Amino acid sequence: MTPPADHPRIPAPRIGVLLVNLGTPNRPEPGSVKLYLKEFLSDPRVVEIPQLVWQPILRGIILNTRPKKSAHAYGQVWTDEGSPLAAITARQARAIEGAFGEGVIVDHAMRYGRPAIRERIERLKEGGCERILIAPLYPQYCAATTATANDEAFAYLRTMRWQPAVRTLPPYHDDPLYIDALKRVTEAELAALDFEPEAVIASFHGMPQRTLELGDPYHCHCRKTARLLGQAMGRELIVTFQSRFGRAKWLEPATDASLAELAGKGVRKIAILAPGFSADCLETLEELAIRGRDTFLEAGGTRFAYLPCLNDSGPGMAMLRSLIGRELEGWLPRP
Repeated sequence: MTPPADHPRIPAPRIGVLLVNLGTPNRPEPGSVKLYLKEFLSDPRVVEIPQLVWQPILRGIILNTRPKKSAHAYGQVWTDEGSPLAAITARQARAIEGAFGEGVIVDHAMRYGRPAIRERIERLKEGGCERILIAPLYPQYCAATTATANDEAFAYLRTMRWQPAVRTLPPYHDDPLYIDALKRVTEAELAALDFEPEAVIASFHGMPQRTLELGDPYHCHCRKTARLLGQAMGRELIVTFQSRFGRAKWLEPATDASLAELAGKGVRKIAILAPGFSADCLETLEELAIRGRDTFLEAGGTRFAYLPCLNDSGPGMAMLRSLIGRELEGWLPRP
C-alpha cells in the first residue's frame, strides 16, 4: 500500500540497544561539577533521606564545598577525549555497533549529565527503533545504580505517545561469561606486572549499610562476584568497599582503611581491581590508582598496582556482545 504524499516518513523498523552508565560532568571545573553533583545527589535513589531534610544540606553545604575538590580530582584523570567514563562508554557502544546486523542501532547514555537517557531514547525512536533494550552497565544490581537508570528510562516512556517495546539488561554479577572475562583480563594484567602481589583486593563501590538491611542485593552480589572470580583464578581475593560519603555507617571493610591495615601487617606488595565498574572512572583512576597508592605506600607498602576495568578490552566486549545478544533473542530475525 502506497501512503499518501503528505504522510509523515516512517523509518524501517529497527531494534535499539542503549548502554547506560552513571555519568560525569562535562568539564573538570567547579561549575560543571556542581551541576553534575546537584543532579546526582538530588536523586532519592542515591541519597535516601527525606528531601525536606536533605536539600538544605545539599544546597547549603555540599554544593558550596565539594565541587572544587571534585573538580581537582577530575582534572587528574581527564583525557584528550574528555571524561574517561564517557569516552570508554562511547567506545564500548561503537565496538558493539554492527554486531547484530544493520537492523540494530547501538547507542549510549549517562544517567546523570550528557548524553541524557531521554534524548538517546528519543533519537533511537526517531531512527525507527520499535523495540529498545536498556542496558545499565552495572554487573551487581543496586537500587542506586541499576534501578535509577531504569527509572529514568521509564519516566521518559510515560511522556511518549508511541512507546517502543522495552527490555532491560539484568545484573550479571555471577554470569560465567562475566567471570571468565574478569579472569582473563585480571590474569593478563597480573602477568604483566614486574612484581608478584602478596595480596589482591577486589574493591567495590560502597553503599550505606542500611541499603543491605532494606533488602538491596548489592552487597551479596559483590561478595559472590569476588568469590567466583577468586575460585576461577585459584586465589583468594580480599573484598573491600570504597567511596564512603557522609556520617552513616557504610558497607565494610573500607578500601582505604584496608590498604593501610595490610601495609601495617607487613604486606608490602599489593594489586587492586574494581570488578563492580564496567569502565574506568574517577572512582577507579583517582580514588584507587592515585589516592589508594598513596595510602598504601605511606603506611609502609612498597609496590602497588591498580588493574584496569574490563573497559573496551577484547574479553570485555565479547562478554557484553554475548549478554546483549542473549537479551535480544526473540527480537532478532532467526538465522
